[in-house]
Amino acid sequence: MNEPSIDFSTAPDRYRHWRLNVQGSAATLTMAVDPDSGLRDDYQLKTNSYDLGVDIELNDAVQRLRFEHPAVRVVVVTGGLDKIFCAGANIQMLAGASHGHKVNFCKFTNETRNGIEDATTNSRQTWIAALNGTAAGGGYELALACDEILLIDDKSSAVSLPEIPLLAVLPGTGGLTRVVEKRHVRRDLADVFATRTEGIRGKTAIQWGLVDHIAPASTWDHLIAERTTARAAESDRPSEAVGIELRPLDRTITDESITYTNLTVSIDRSVGSATFTIHAPEGPEPTTGHGLTTAGADAWLLRMARELDDAILHLRFNETHLGTWVFRTEGDSDAVSQAEAVLGADAEHWAVREIRLFWARTLERLDVSARSLVTVIDPGSCFVGTLAELVLVADRSFMLEGSWEDLDDPPSPPTIRLTHANLGWYPMPNDLTRLRTRFWGREAAYTKATLAVGKNLLAAEATDAELVTFTPDDLDWEDELRITLEERNSFSPDALTGMEANYRFVGPETMKTKIFSRLSAWQNWIFQRPNAVGPDGALKRFGTGSRPDFDQNRV
Repeated sequence: MNEPSIDFSTAPDRYRHWRLNVQGSAATLTMAVDPDSGLRDDYQLKTNSYDLGVDIELNDAVQRLRFEHPAVRVVVVTGGLDKIFCAGANIQMLAGASHGHKVNFCKFTNETRNGIEDATTNSRQTWIAALNGTAAGGGYELALACDEILLIDDKSSAVSLPEIPLLAVLPGTGGLTRVVEKRHVRRDLADVFATRTEGIRGKTAIQWGLVDHIAPASTWDHLIAERTTARAAESDRPSEAVGIELRPLDRTITDESITYTNLTVSIDRSVGSATFTIHAPEGPEPTTGHGLTTAGADAWLLRMARELDDAILHLRFNETHLGTWVFRTEGDSDAVSQAEAVLGADAEHWAVREIRLFWARTLERLDVSARSLVTVIDPGSCFVGTLAELVLVADRSFMLEGSWEDLDDPPSPPTIRLTHANLGWYPMPNDLTRLRTRFWGREAAYTKATLAVGKNLLAAEATDAELVTFTPDDLDWEDELRITLEERNSFSPDALTGMEANYRFVGPETMKTKIFSRLSAWQNWIFQRPNAVGPDGALKRFGTGSRPDFDQNRV
């Protein structure tokens, strides 16, 4: 079944599945899923089960709480149905979804869970899961993303990861990884937990490390209030700050392009490519955190990150045949540098912190996107600092040697400029910067590249610093780009995705790389196996009263 076009734009007054209540330093996000408001009409979202639409609203809430509510220090996420927190991803939705949608759904949901952890760790806006009832599968995975898990001790409510025994798939949004990596549950107990459909309740859940606190119904509200107060006291978020309203983006979508205020995406279906052109700011940008909050959503740094983030998500879900993303920039390099300077000069301001973290999350979306990434540096480009990350993120990059010599008045040759932004502001999922990742195991080459920080590098200098892949002259430029795009479009997209994912994440393995590489790779494969999705597989048989018929061969 074909999924409808997905729009990632929403707001609290349009939520169908969540209720957001802000009271001083605390916010409560209540999950009360409307069963009849799924993205497709062939399933119902019963028992607080969710589809992508539910998670789009959750992602929006996470983002708005960080930007629009700087005084909020603690977020309590709880269930709005009696004796149920969340039943996880909707099984009928998964059974009827295309393979690509299932994989993209899991990836986006993983990114949202990571955003919750990022809010707790780096924004100091602590998330607490108050499980008012059973949390199963993806529902428990949502709780695992929170920094504390409270479970009502009513003799029936439990936490569980029942995907393996019930559905023949894996908990797809980090559950297996977080149980042992984050909760430090003993391996043998984790094995029991992930194969026990009824889950674990009360004191046993505490003993195994699956939850942090339990309380009977009589003291449940007191426990939530106590933990909220304790965690709020640990935060440095400003109590009197005015937030930044995240107004809807100006966006026009046609079959050939997506146009925003500072970003244009041009689509070439003949070679399966989408070209992102980012435009530099045209005037002075804020120089202080206070100036950023005054400019609000019109500040170039924030608007650009929002537009890039939205474009990535739109293309991931709605333009799956566009396998190559090309990045270009246009404008004054010094204007980009001036706009970026506030991120270093006023780094302790809450709005500066949030914008830096937002850019880090958006660039991570590129790292884990199943697309070939190509960056093009030609005259008029402005790959400076934050935008230079788009050179480092690429699978390969092209920088023009010289200028357009056939013009009567050739423009200046292109340059790139690293700044302190490239030395630590934007870590990849492997917890390394893209510059460190580029020179993994080659310390001398890394040191040489860092010496170029602050310098405008021409093609020969960028090559010497090992920052670009190829530097054709104007005679070969068009042919080199054309051949690369045509060649990429001729390869198997499955093989390219596997190759790119292996090359992008070198060095230490982290919880994120395990989730996006190891877990996602296995889930991707399992979602194609007949034991899960075949006519007699577990996803198809679930809820019918008939047991699945498994091929018992281990592969």
